[in-house]
Amino acid sequence: MAEHHPLVLDVDGTFLRTDMLFECFWAGLGQDPIATLATLRHVGQPQVLKAELSRIVTLRTDLMPVTPEIAELAVAAAGQGREVVLASASHHTLVTQLAADHNLSGRIFASDTTVNLKGAAKAEALAAAYGEGGFDYAGNEAADRAIWTQADTALVVGDEPSARALAAAGKPVQSFPGGWRARDLLRAIRPHQWVKNILLFVPMIAAHAFDMATLIMVLLGMVAFSAAASSIYVVNDLLDLEADRLHTKKRHRPFASGAVPIRVGMMTCVGLAIIALGLGAALGLPFFLVTALYMSVSLAYSLRLKRMRWADIVMLASLYTLRVTAGAMATGLAVSGYLIAFIFPTFLALGAVKRLTELTLATTDDRLPGRGYARPDRKALLRFAQLGVMAALLAFFLYSFSAQAVVLYPTQWLLWLALLPIAWWQIRMVRLGYRGKQDYDPILFAMKDKRGIGLLLITLSIMFYAAGLWQDWFGIG
Repeated sequence: MAEHHPLVLDVDGTFLRTDMLFECFWAGLGQDPIATLATLRHVGQPQVLKAELSRIVTLRTDLMPVTPEIAELAVAAAGQGREVVLASASHHTLVTQLAADHNLSGRIFASDTTVNLKGAAKAEALAAAYGEGGFDYAGNEAADRAIWTQADTALVVGDEPSARALAAAGKPVQSFPGGWRARDLLRAIRPHQWVKNILLFVPMIAAHAFDMATLIMVLLGMVAFSAAASSIYVVNDLLDLEADRLHTKKRHRPFASGAVPIRVGMMTCVGLAIIALGLGAALGLPFFLVTALYMSVSLAYSLRLKRMRWADIVMLASLYTLRVTAGAMATGLAVSGYLIAFIFPTFLALGAVKRLTELTLATTDDRLPGRGYARPDRKALLRFAQLGVMAALLAFFLYSFSAQAVVLYPTQWLLWLALLPIAWWQIRMVRLGYRGKQDYDPILFAMKDKRGIGLLLITLSIMFYAAGLWQDWFGIG
């Protein structure tokens, strides 16, 4: 690698661990979805598509993840007095902005409305500017082979087949790590969140329908909802790239950090959605419709509703309630209105607890990134959570007088006794959220909280005893 040659760096997948075109598209869906979707009519003209997206979107290029080894190489080259130049198929306004963010040369090579500067077009532009062999070039994909053949030294990020082919042809090659790992993609689909789909068991438990056929239908429903939820988690992360990069913990998420390419996330999202809807259809039209509704509401939440004060909490509660409804649709069991009247305000309270926790752990009074709340809203959120708890407990109490409760729970006073641990659990969750002693997700916290799990098990034990189930199963008198 000649010390006097300019060092030319490709951007997408080389200098950056992301792709500016996809960054623009997903940022556009968050900022102006209608205009962004309208740009897809130019998909056959990539240079026009990139120009349109760059006009619609405001991006924080300074937050985009860089490839550490290439960034260090750029710093070392600049220290030697070499010109470090960005050459990208991305739009020139974004590339210029990125170069300024990292104190690189003001001379850039990039796409405009007439030329998509990729492959042969980029090779021609660089050869015209520096001459054949007059520059070193770092790239990451087969399309860069045309440029590497014109360069003095080929710096190859992750593309081992190209590195081997270039070396065999006698080209000086330096290889750098690249690519992504399956375990990072697994982290992106958040399998730990699947535990929330245990809510599909609620209708089965409430109806005391503990037969194998019902169990199998619930388990299949959980698989479908897990795939549906993971597909939306991917969408949510792609829409929240900038907000996540501003967050202390979320900036390490696979897409925000560049550990998994956005393109891979998009393909994964489509695959999971097909699994969810296909299995949903196999379980019957009612379950399919609930699954489709869940995915639609989740998408609306990710695109817009999560940024709206109070509406976001209502939508979170609705999504959890839909899980309970899905359990009923999968099994054909009826859902009591009292059950919905208990579940929905419970999750309204937990939605408020989620925001309370985030605000309590926030370090400034600014609004949460991508959300409509700031620390002064903590009192209002606390009152909202308290109202949710009271509404849920009232619904539980009124249910004890219903005809269904009389049939299922002959020992009525035990239902009133069960109110104590469930009230303790709900109040405790609100208190811990207000004090910032929870994780950012109260549902996941509840699944790991030993004391809280104990309270829930006590509640179930009392209700099972009131129903005579312990007596039937174990001969307890």
